[in-house]
Amino acid sequence: MRSNRLGRRNISTAYEAETRGIIVRVNPYFLPDQSDPTERHWVWAYAVEIENKSEEVVQLMSRRWIITDALGRVEEVEGDGVLGEQPTLKPGESFRYTSGCPLPTTSGVMEGQYRLVTSEGDNFEALIPAFSLDLPDAPRIVN
Repeated sequence: MRSNRLGRRNISTAYEAETRGIIVRVNPYFLPDQSDPTERHWVWAYAVEIENKSEEVVQLMSRRWIITDALGRVEEVEGDGVLGEQPTLKPGESFRYTSGCPLPTTSGVMEGQYRLVTSEGDNFEALIPAFSLDLPDAPRIVN
């Protein structure tokens, strides 16, 4: 999908976590146009903003997602960067991108970590908060 760099603008957010001054905000939303309930296929998008409120320059090296559907089936997805990028964030900078997740059930939960490295070579994991993938009229279960 798309990515871009932002200054200090924030996205509308439903879920947020902070690790060592790195704030991860996630706003999931259902995509009815890409879903097909007759084929047991539901799709969500999620907008992510990663904001660096620390005093360090950090680079996002990799991601790890844990996706759980409504039947408790778990899928783990790992890879380099996000959307083919490994963005570097100076203090005060943000990076925003949008991606998606298909599920074979009408709801689920996603959570994970980004592995970051500082300009000094210190590796750490920034928490991606658990967030619900729910149909628009369904009550939210997580957080």
